[in-house]
Amino acid sequence: MDQLVFNWYDSLIFLVFFVVVVGFSLYKSRREQTGEDYFLAGRGLIWPLIGLSMIAANISTEQFVGMSGQGAGIAGLAIASYEWMAAVTMVIVAIFLLPHFLKAGIYTFPEYLEYRYSPVARNIMAFYTILIYVFVLVASVLYTGGLTIVTLFQGATLFGAEVTLVKAVWIVAIITAIYTIWGGLKGIAWADLFFGSSLIIGGVITLVIGLDRVGGFGEFYAANQDKMHMILPADHPVLPWTALVLGLWLPNFYYWSVNQFITQRTLAAKSLKEGQLGVIFAAFLKILTPFIIIIPGIIAWQLFREQMTGTGGTDAAFPLIIRNLIPGGIRGFIFAAIGGAVISSLASMLNSASTIFTMDIYSRLYKKDVAQKEIVLTGRISTFVFLIIGCLIAPVLANPALQGIFTYLQEFQGFISPGIFAAFAFGMIVKKAPKSAGITALVLNPIIYGLLLIFFGSLPVFEKVQIAQVAFLNRMAITFILIIIVMTVITYLKPLAKPVVMPVRKEFDTQATPIIKWLGAVIIIVIVLLYILFW
Repeated sequence: MDQLVFNWYDSLIFLVFFVVVVGFSLYKSRREQTGEDYFLAGRGLIWPLIGLSMIAANISTEQFVGMSGQGAGIAGLAIASYEWMAAVTMVIVAIFLLPHFLKAGIYTFPEYLEYRYSPVARNIMAFYTILIYVFVLVASVLYTGGLTIVTLFQGATLFGAEVTLVKAVWIVAIITAIYTIWGGLKGIAWADLFFGSSLIIGGVITLVIGLDRVGGFGEFYAANQDKMHMILPADHPVLPWTALVLGLWLPNFYYWSVNQFITQRTLAAKSLKEGQLGVIFAAFLKILTPFIIIIPGIIAWQLFREQMTGTGGTDAAFPLIIRNLIPGGIRGFIFAAIGGAVISSLASMLNSASTIFTMDIYSRLYKKDVAQKEIVLTGRISTFVFLIIGCLIAPVLANPALQGIFTYLQEFQGFISPGIFAAFAFGMIVKKAPKSAGITALVLNPIIYGLLLIFFGSLPVFEKVQIAQVAFLNRMAITFILIIIVMTVITYLKPLAKPVVMPVRKEFDTQATPIIKWLGAVIIIVIVLLYILFW
């Protein structure tokens, strides 16, 4: 593999891209004075910004490295279920769930649990969310961003020094800190307008070049038929077909409905119509992502599988495509797009973690009636602290025992996502569910899932006590079902005398538009056709 060479015009494209995007976003967010300005962009986002920002926050090196790596590995195209089932999930969220959240006028999703159940439920979810965001999500994006840099610049030097994973992680962190701490959600949203567009354009360019190298889609499909199936055997260790029945829906519903770092921009929508159109727009873009991320990973396996050894393994698939196939000039743009993906996702995670810390913990439990300027300052300081913690954890994720970064991310999400989604869904559907039901769901989740991970997981540290191996998506489904059963029993024994009355935000446009349902139907039909095509 030849050493990566950045021509002067690659460097110029990369530099100009970031100067323009970051400069523009900082300009647009220069007047953020209150908590609502900093954390929710003054609640004035329109649908194109919402949709592209959701995709830019979602598509990061977690996908370009982790999901592409799973495509190159044992999952193949089947890993696209995360994307295509997500699109269906987003349609349901836009039509049925988003109106509840926007009408309540919440800052954070833990805040919603306080209104529905109790302050204790809010505190538990806030604690869980910060823990997962900082120790899992932020750390993983820093790791995959660093891994991408190391893979691309293998054998090269930066300012006379070797580019190592630790150095690359800190480079990503420093650039992200400059952009994130100042701008708040409005700055993030405006930057994501560029980042999201460039990700899609860069992905399409990579796909076209990769397919051309292997002789077109027909030749590619013939050479990789074993990896081009959406339905895998029931005993598959990563994505058995049984997980598509329930297990995969749970992380998707959690991720696209009550996951703060993704859906915070929907809470900042100017109106219900803008919020719903934004989510539907993101769902349309979600249909494209397997073609620009997973298929290039499979192409990398076809062409460069012997190079997928050492640090990262198949996680190096997408970086290898860029390193070996992308010509000068285009390489600078695509590298800028991937760098933007890292920054965008990190910015969203850090902003959301600081929002929850500031609004759910600091201003409620430590210092009530805090001034607006102090709220913004607290958000900025907590962002910095969370970033430092992520940098210290990120290099540890290179351990091969974690079985790939994408699996690591999804595995540890299982400690909170089934219980949180159960609390939200059950509370919305069962109007007389008592506060103890919601608290119990949150407390039981890590206990049940932890026991399932120990006795039915695949982590080598627990191999002496493992009874059998059950895919983590199925373990999440079992956790969710058990929690729902417990919540049902609690509600049957001690139902509320009357349903909880949720707050309603005044002077907010809650008028939906009929076209949302039609657009949603089109998305679902397309997804069904894709599953039939790649059965």
